[in-house]
Amino acid sequence: MPQGVRSDRTPVVQGLQAPALLTSRMDPAQSAVTLTVREALHTLSSSEDGGCLLSTLGALRRYLSGAENPALPGEQEEFARMHFSAVLRCLVGRLSPGWLELLPDGQLEDLWASFFLEGPADQAFLVLMESIEGAAGPSFRLMKMAQLLARFLSAGRMAAVMEGQSRQLTEPAFRLLQETLLTKVVGLPDHLGNRLQRENLEAFLPQNYFPLLGEEIMRVLQAVVDSLRGGWDCSVSFLSQVLGKACVHGRQKEILGVLVPRLTVLTQGSCLWRRVCWRLVECVPDRAMEALLTGLVEAASGPDVLSRLLGNLVLKSKKAQFVMTRKILFLQYRYSTPVLQSLLGYLAMDSQRRPLLRQALKELLETWGSPSAVRHTPLPQQRYVSSALLICLAHLQDAELRDSRDELLASLMAGVKTRLDSSLPAVRRLGMIVAGVASTRIHPDGPPLRFQYEEDELSRELLALAAPPPVADSPSEAEASPAVETPDRGSTDGGVPQAQPEGLGSDLDSDDELVPYDMSGDQELKSGKAPAYVRDCVEALTSSEDWERWEAALRALEGLIVRSPAAAREVSVELAKVLLHLEEKTSVVGFEGLRQRALVAVVVTDPAPVAEYLTSQFYALNFSLRQRMDILDVLTLAAQELSRPGRLPKAPQCGSPSPASQPSSTQAPAWRAVVQERIRSKTRRFSQRSPRWGPDAGPNEFNLVAGYFFFPLIRHFDRPLVTFDLLGEDQLVLGRLVHTLGALMYLAVNTTVAVAMGKALLEFVWTLRFHGDAYVRRGLLSAVSSVLLSVPAERLLADLPDELLEARPWLADVAEQDPDEDCRVLAVKALLLLEKLRDTLVPPSSP
Repeated sequence: MPQGVRSDRTPVVQGLQAPALLTSRMDPAQSAVTLTVREALHTLSSSEDGGCLLSTLGALRRYLSGAENPALPGEQEEFARMHFSAVLRCLVGRLSPGWLELLPDGQLEDLWASFFLEGPADQAFLVLMESIEGAAGPSFRLMKMAQLLARFLSAGRMAAVMEGQSRQLTEPAFRLLQETLLTKVVGLPDHLGNRLQRENLEAFLPQNYFPLLGEEIMRVLQAVVDSLRGGWDCSVSFLSQVLGKACVHGRQKEILGVLVPRLTVLTQGSCLWRRVCWRLVECVPDRAMEALLTGLVEAASGPDVLSRLLGNLVLKSKKAQFVMTRKILFLQYRYSTPVLQSLLGYLAMDSQRRPLLRQALKELLETWGSPSAVRHTPLPQQRYVSSALLICLAHLQDAELRDSRDELLASLMAGVKTRLDSSLPAVRRLGMIVAGVASTRIHPDGPPLRFQYEEDELSRELLALAAPPPVADSPSEAEASPAVETPDRGSTDGGVPQAQPEGLGSDLDSDDELVPYDMSGDQELKSGKAPAYVRDCVEALTSSEDWERWEAALRALEGLIVRSPAAAREVSVELAKVLLHLEEKTSVVGFEGLRQRALVAVVVTDPAPVAEYLTSQFYALNFSLRQRMDILDVLTLAAQELSRPGRLPKAPQCGSPSPASQPSSTQAPAWRAVVQERIRSKTRRFSQRSPRWGPDAGPNEFNLVAGYFFFPLIRHFDRPLVTFDLLGEDQLVLGRLVHTLGALMYLAVNTTVAVAMGKALLEFVWTLRFHGDAYVRRGLLSAVSSVLLSVPAERLLADLPDELLEARPWLADVAEQDPDEDCRVLAVKALLLLEKLRDTLVPPSSP
């Protein structure tokens, strides 16, 4: 019995043994057909008489179905089975402009084409393809056959080709015919494109042909359903192979864009259509199952549609189960959120498929919390897995989660620790969002995990995915809800307010009629006075118990350091120590910013000793990770300020101006503005452009102290301490250190120590180039670019040739294979800088 869909009634199969009976009973008729065909072929191949050709073709046309004076059924069957292909090849061989003009008004051409359009479709199609592929170069015959094939397709003959295969027995010879037809049907655009080249017709373009093929498949499926209703057996195996091979060729969008909407409507109210669809996808070969399923999941408009089209395919096919529960969820991440909802909703719609959903949740949670996955998978894929995990939780009930609660909680907590330890803020934030939702769903009776994070579009989308499907309220409840809210709003009936229940609002509105006083312009009165000297600030910050004076000292410190640099230099190291260990004792607005700006001002005022102190404390004991990262931030900001061209001149060493000098200083700009305005009004200018002055030129103050900032930081990175291990768990600080070193290298451009810094930094990069953390790798790649930008090109090739030679293949490998997108972009930028360096020093040879 061939693979196919069987009807409920036992069909009466007719026509399977009839050819053998006809063969044994009609030998004389067969001989007559053979003689007639032999004479006709001789006439067609040699005659140049139009009338003779017309009568010969008319005699042969009797053997085609639908002729005006048809031959006996047995003769038609013998002609179709034994002689039709030979007649078609003879007609193709005679095709020429002169031969078609033997009869006027195109009579011969119409009669010639009718054999291809009205005879057995499979043989006509194969002869057409054979003649097109065998034609020598651009020719009249090639274009005529291509045009005839286009007519063949537009006449719906491709449906006849596939419908004929749905009613055949699977004999060895028939299988060979099916393989040939399958190759020609699916590969038609490729074959015609190769043969016709620029003369290709619109009908053979893939974007036009595969939608047409989808329409023809729908016609065949309709015929199959009609045959099943009539009690006849049919097979959809050939249709499944055509569909699968078209999807393997990458044409899912074109062909499924036609099939899925039609089948969605037809399967909605017909169990027979559903069975046909299920059989259609079940018969798809395993090698094409993945391409078909991915296309169906994307084309289906929801889980209910997917369930009607696939049935329980994931339970019957191991390949389909692997694709639906493993490959789409874990190995690919290009699908949108609605596609994930359709797929996981399909698994949740049937009780037999729900165990697969529970298993998918366990594997998703393990992958989500795997340290290797967090380290080596790109961030978009991590978001994809997180979305799939939350969708699974939304579909599963509490009773289903209760059975594996301990296992799920263990995986969740391990994943939370892994993600919170990551140095990438996006990974940590993703862990917070998913952990908060998952802990509530997995263990609703226990304390949930709560994190503080800013809401954005991603967080709102993930939280929406975790919400269970809404349950529609009953009509009675929906109608009753407005009536319940009416008394609370104090509605009126006929203009008379309704009386409130006694005691409900008697004491609530006693002060509502008072207008609040506007206090927006009020200022808080400070009893303490801000210190006027740097030493007073140090004393206030270290020993004062007056918190208002402490806050005033902190706010005034930066300005005092800038105005009195000499006084700041006397206590610079002590002041840096105080600020580094300073803790917020009161709720000071902007405390971290005030402390950081004061530290930066101290470093800028006295760079060498303060930088030496800070870099020594970076590797000291008894410092928190926050303090170490504060040191790196301060050094970077101070170096940026020192290297900035045209910095403001230092303030005079004197204290605050005396009251006697204040009027002149405030009145001077007034008269100067008046003079400038008179000069401008009486001056004739030939250009209306406003004058532009660039920043004042000056020496790079970072030049003399760059070594104090850079080399102590890079010296002891590989020495672990009791509470600090850069190459171990403290990879976040390592990433910040690498970024800081890269920034210092960039700010040291054109300095005398830049070459030594670049050499040391490249050695540092080479040591950590295979680090597993993406944040560290980003810093390493940025550092390479900083070296290429800061060190003069001649010195690079003279002093660092080996380092550059080793860096090039590493950068190329990162640009191609690194899982982090930002790392790949940074590697490409570094490679471009290397290419620019080479082009600068080695100009292209003139032709």
